[in-house]
Amino acid sequence: MALPINIEDLLQKQKIEGNRIEFKTGWNPDAIYHTICAFANDFDNIGGGYILVGVEEENGVAKRPVKGLPINEIDGILKDMVGYNNKFNPYYMPRTSVEEIDGQHILVIWVPAGMNRPYDIRESVISKNNPKTQWYIRSGSSSIVAKGEVLDELRDMANRTPFDDRGNPDITINDISPVLVLEHLKKVGSKLVKDFYTTPLEDILDKMDLYIGPQEKRMIKNVAAMMFCENPCKFFPYTQVDIVIFPNGLEQDPNNMIEVPKITGPVPSMIKATLDYLKTNVIQERIIKPKDRAESERYFNYPYQAFEEGVVNALYHRDYQEREPIEIRIEPNGVSILSYAGPDRSISMEAIRQAKTLKARRYRNRRLGDFLKELDLSEGRATGIPTIQDELRKNGSAPAHIETDDARSYFLLEIPCREGFKTKISEKSELKSSEKSSEKTTQKTTQKTTQKIIELIKDNQTISIEEMADKCGLTRDGINYQIRKLKQAGHLRRIGPDKGGHWEVLI
Repeated sequence: MALPINIEDLLQKQKIEGNRIEFKTGWNPDAIYHTICAFANDFDNIGGGYILVGVEEENGVAKRPVKGLPINEIDGILKDMVGYNNKFNPYYMPRTSVEEIDGQHILVIWVPAGMNRPYDIRESVISKNNPKTQWYIRSGSSSIVAKGEVLDELRDMANRTPFDDRGNPDITINDISPVLVLEHLKKVGSKLVKDFYTTPLEDILDKMDLYIGPQEKRMIKNVAAMMFCENPCKFFPYTQVDIVIFPNGLEQDPNNMIEVPKITGPVPSMIKATLDYLKTNVIQERIIKPKDRAESERYFNYPYQAFEEGVVNALYHRDYQEREPIEIRIEPNGVSILSYAGPDRSISMEAIRQAKTLKARRYRNRRLGDFLKELDLSEGRATGIPTIQDELRKNGSAPAHIETDDARSYFLLEIPCREGFKTKISEKSELKSSEKSSEKTTQKTTQKTTQKIIELIKDNQTISIEEMADKCGLTRDGINYQIRKLKQAGHLRRIGPDKGGHWEVLI
């Protein structure tokens, strides 16, 4: 099968973390199957890995030209693998691809995280006299035997498949845009492009590991809709980015609010549209020529890379089962990015307070992260916050602040405006991008909006968002924004589902 990623990126350890790639000079079935088992168990939920057979490693990357394998040897290996796969418990079948590199043939074994973890494998897949089995996991760039508490944890956590890697019976092939799939394959340099017009879309998705389940009941994975559905909101309500501007600041003038048209679409499109808006409407540049220097100093109110990391992290790590949008709040002194839910509990509150490196043990959307990295939208796990802080430091800005609650229900990233820029936002200048969108952009200046919402709920605990919007003279998104602020402040909570539940005022 053709790989969904460019082979050169694997050889150079680009776009995929190095600990997810292993080079093997020759075919060693026992060692290789230990590694396959470790990748399939995916103890750290990083998305499995790749094994390149016929490649020597030099200084962490592939030695070029590659050594390769004789083609007849590869044919024999593929036949042997059919039998070795049966020695997994439960059964597991890695995906294979023969690639021609530097005039030589190599075997690429793609090992997605298994759906029936944990897996064990015979210590020796070639021996007929050694039935002993072991569980293997990755430790850095090595495959080791899982024992004791680690094995207990593997058994406990491995069965929790991340949401984006689960099948969804509601997603059909008609919901997947062939155009978006093809665009993606072209961007990452996949060989699947050459077969795209002669191969059914179902088979393309299957080769991309976007199907799950037995042949008689196959389901498309959630990540396929996140990436390749024109309207993911159909399956994940409120998969959108809301941008709200407070020209005078939220605390100073909460009722003076400008709502930007919500940003929707597949995740990569939302990232691009959001960053385009921020780049055009928010980022300002200053160039100063010091008297004692030949070179001018150039700095920004916000470094673009900080926004890039913040937006990507929000869409990557959000919980797509939450019925809450990502919210970006623009104020004179800073920009905040709010997403739901909060950071994984494997991240300590101390690490969150320090706002340096947030390295999670488990990832909500590991496949989505892989796709974003292939598109160069994400550099890798646990790099987002350090990059933001570094870019702010280089720009002469104060560090970013991170906030969550004890329940880890939300993640708030606050990026400060660099000193020296205006403290009041001009509505005219901040919306300069959009003569087209300005017709849709409305300014809400109602008085005591929050109190009005509280009063409406006290009068009718089952009141709907639509009813509140009508009575307050706001849009549905405007009401949702105020509701989220009330929840965040601990003044309001929702009891039960959207239909059949009720509101409870806590003040």
